[in-house]
Amino acid sequence: MTEPHTEAVFVDTLNNIASGVTDLVGFEVAAISVARDDDRSLEMIAVAGSDECREQLLGHRTPVAEIEREISTAEHWGDLRFIPHERMDLDIDRLGWVPDLEPSDDPEMWHPLDLLLAPIYDDDGRLRGLLSVDVPLDRRRPNPQKRQDLQRFVQQTRRALLAALERTELAEQVRLAEAARMIVREVSSELSMDRIIEVCQEALTVGFKAIGMWIQTFDEDGEGSGAIYNSAGAEIALPEDLRIIARNSARMLWRAQDVTVLNDTIPELGVMTVDQEQEITSFMKSIDVTSMLFVPLGAGPECLGNLVLTRRGGNLDWSPIEKQAAMDIGHDLGRALINARTFERERRLVDELRELDGYKSRLIATISHELKNPLTSILGHVEMLESVPDLTGSVRNSISSMERGAVRMQRLIDDLLVLARVGDPHIEFKPVPVDLSAVIAEVLDLLRVTLERKELKVVVEAPPGPLFVLGEESGLDRVCANLISNAAKYTPDGGTVTISLETRAKDVELRVSDTGLGISEGDQAQLFQEFFRSTNPAAVALPGTGLGLTIVQRIVERHRGRISFGSTLGVGTTFTVSLPRAD
Repeated sequence: MTEPHTEAVFVDTLNNIASGVTDLVGFEVAAISVARDDDRSLEMIAVAGSDECREQLLGHRTPVAEIEREISTAEHWGDLRFIPHERMDLDIDRLGWVPDLEPSDDPEMWHPLDLLLAPIYDDDGRLRGLLSVDVPLDRRRPNPQKRQDLQRFVQQTRRALLAALERTELAEQVRLAEAARMIVREVSSELSMDRIIEVCQEALTVGFKAIGMWIQTFDEDGEGSGAIYNSAGAEIALPEDLRIIARNSARMLWRAQDVTVLNDTIPELGVMTVDQEQEITSFMKSIDVTSMLFVPLGAGPECLGNLVLTRRGGNLDWSPIEKQAAMDIGHDLGRALINARTFERERRLVDELRELDGYKSRLIATISHELKNPLTSILGHVEMLESVPDLTGSVRNSISSMERGAVRMQRLIDDLLVLARVGDPHIEFKPVPVDLSAVIAEVLDLLRVTLERKELKVVVEAPPGPLFVLGEESGLDRVCANLISNAAKYTPDGGTVTISLETRAKDVELRVSDTGLGISEGDQAQLFQEFFRSTNPAAVALPGTGLGLTIVQRIVERHRGRISFGSTLGVGTTFTVSLPRAD
């Protein structure tokens, strides 16, 4: 189907031709039919002269087989075919319109059922249209002089009609090929071959008037024959040697930036033997294909595959416009293949990293559990030793050192278990609405003794009422507890810790600021690394495992949130966490 504008211009051209016949040749009615449905029928497109005839005939279709049968019985008047009423086999109802004339016994008079036609063939002998004239102004069958005048006009009509058809078909080819290319461009965002085929298959087959298509992709090492995907998304049964020939041919064509057509003759590409050419011909016959457009796919200097569009029947030729559009599509699909290949490579890498991360988390959890049991036993025995009344001072000092070491070790094991849990991608995430204001209030209540002992001023800036985020309460509690306790730990006595909550369009923003030690620029780059401890001597003197901020970062990422910070050495630090709001 052509575009409305193109079709209107085409019809106007044919109407002008038909009007010229009625004005210059002496007939009341002239009509032009054009081949439709892949040349299986003729559709009446233009009618000049009679309004009644125009109303009844426009859009009327007649099978080409019936027209050719009638023409075979006609008298040949040069390019004209005259079918006297007595020879006509066509059913009157199939004519669509019969002029209101009184039949005469005079053989020279025009009969209402007389037909005068001019079949219009192209240079390949295809019937492309039909010029029909009816009702001579003098009501007589054309004499030799009038036939000669009409013959000249038929020749002019033929040239004009074929030119109009060629312009229309050219515009249609451009439109369909461009539409196909626009759709193919869209697949550059698709990340799998099956999806690429699904999106562009209809656009390519319709745009290029093909009956089918397939794409062959080459292996990344460039040596294998690759995979073939047809329009159903599955592999097509193409023999291995033909796949290799196709790969070599595609590479040669990509270097030349050209496409090729395979039909009853195989082009000379220099990459196949006579036996292989015969094998290709046999393969085409086996899939009932009479013509193939072979298009290389690539990006930059690399050929990544090939596209094959297929036709059968009489429409074997591929126009220069179609070939150029197909070559452009070869570039578009090449970029899509690069994206799909890159995505697949990254997906495999992510899967491997996720599996490795899961293994690491499980290993840490297992070791931590194994250490926790004997450590509990050690702490229990240390507690028993402390209760013995007659221990010397040095022994009590040793027991106290053992206890401090065991407690520090227990704290490290607890952090490792938390880190393993929040970092394990296999543990299901079950978010629920959590009131972040309530969580902060509970954390401040638990840290009240520490805050009061250091005489820290705590400022809470938050809107009144609950403020819900989407997450796991235990994880959010640990985020708030770690950030606030860190602020308290690294802020000198008498300093200030400010906690603020602010709602955004889709997020809730938590900020924890302090007037503490601050973080040097050298330390900032490693702040979230596991087991990292500050190089600041004042910070090193304070107890810690180096896992707190790593745990916070993992929990925030698990909640699909973001964490950032700003810090000035000797002035203080602000951590900012954004978490999804719960509507």
